[in-house]
Amino acid sequence: MLVQEVGADSKQMKAVMLAQFGGPEALVWGDVPAPRAGPGEIVLRVHAAALNYADLLQRRGTYGIEQSLPRIIGYECSGVIAEVGAGVSGWRVGDPACALVSSGAYASFVASPAAQVLPIPTGIDLVEAAALPEAACTVWSNVLDLGALQAGESLLVHGGAGGIGSFAIQAARAIGARVFATAGSAEKLGRCRDFGADRAISYTDEDFVAVIEAETGGRGADVILDNMGAAYLGRNVAALAFDGRIAMIGLQGGRDAEINLGAMMRKRAALFTTSLRDRPPAAKARIVAGVLRDLWPHVAAGCIRPVIDRSFPLAEAAAAHRYMESGSHVGKILLLAPESA
Repeated sequence: MLVQEVGADSKQMKAVMLAQFGGPEALVWGDVPAPRAGPGEIVLRVHAAALNYADLLQRRGTYGIEQSLPRIIGYECSGVIAEVGAGVSGWRVGDPACALVSSGAYASFVASPAAQVLPIPTGIDLVEAAALPEAACTVWSNVLDLGALQAGESLLVHGGAGGIGSFAIQAARAIGARVFATAGSAEKLGRCRDFGADRAISYTDEDFVAVIEAETGGRGADVILDNMGAAYLGRNVAALAFDGRIAMIGLQGGRDAEINLGAMMRKRAALFTTSLRDRPPAAKARIVAGVLRDLWPHVAAGCIRPVIDRSFPLAEAAAAHRYMESGSHVGKILLLAPESA
C-alpha cells in the first residue's frame, strides 16, 4: 500500500530536462511527468539539489556511462518525503530527508531507493542538507572505507576547495588525521586552511611532492584523494607513504597514463579507481549506511559543515552550470526548487 501526501499524485511537475548533449543551453526548464514511488522507494518533494562535476560531464555527453535522452540529471538533493512505497519502513510522509540518487534531482519531485535516503543531521537546515549526500558518500567510500584512513595518519586532498575536498578535509580532521590540500588561488588556499587543512599547497607554484616530503619528514601521505587522474598519477605515487593508498575519483587531468609498477611495489602501494553513480543499489546502500554510522555524528556535532558557495533558482540551472565551469566556486552550488526559493 502506498502512502502519499495530498498533491503528490499530480501528473506533471517542473524539472530541468537535458534534451541533447552540449553546453548549458542544453538544459531546458519545463513540465514533465512526476514520478511515483515503486516498491522499496520513496518520492521526495525537492527543496534543493546540488551541482557536481559529474553533472557537467553528463550534460556534455562525456561522462563515460551510456545515457538515454531526454533525461533529468542531478544526483543529490534534499526535501520532504511526499510518498512512501510498499515495503519501506522507518520513513513517513512529511519527514525531512536528503538523498543520493542516480539521476533526476533537478526537479520538483524525485524517486529514490529508500536505502539511499538519509535523515537531516541535527543543526543542518533543509536546504543546505542538499550539499551533503554526494560528498559524504564519496569521502566515506574512498577515504574511510577503501583508503582506511586512521587517526594519526595523513591525507592529501587534491582540489581541497571543492565540494568533495572541503568535506574530506573536515572529515579527516574529525577522525584525528593530519590533512594536506592543494588549491589554485590564494583565496582557495585560505579556505582550505579554514576547513582544517594543516598545510595548504598551491598547485600553481609549489610542488606538492616536495611539500609532502618536507612536511612529513620524508614519510609521505598515507592516503591521497585524487580528482586529476593521469596528470597526477606519477607524482601521487612519489608523494605516497609505504603501504599508502590512492583513491582516484576523477579524471580532470586526463584518462591515459603510464604507471611505474616498480615504484608502486616498492611502496606496497594500492591504487583504487572508483565512481559513485554507477555502483549497484546494494553497494550504494552499504555506503549510505556507513555515512550514517561514521560521519553523521561528526556533522551533528558541528565538526563537519556543508560548504555552500551560492544558490540559483532551479529554473536557472544553465546559469549555475556556467558558474561552475568558471572554476571560481568554493564548495557546493545549489539549485533551489520554486517551493523553497
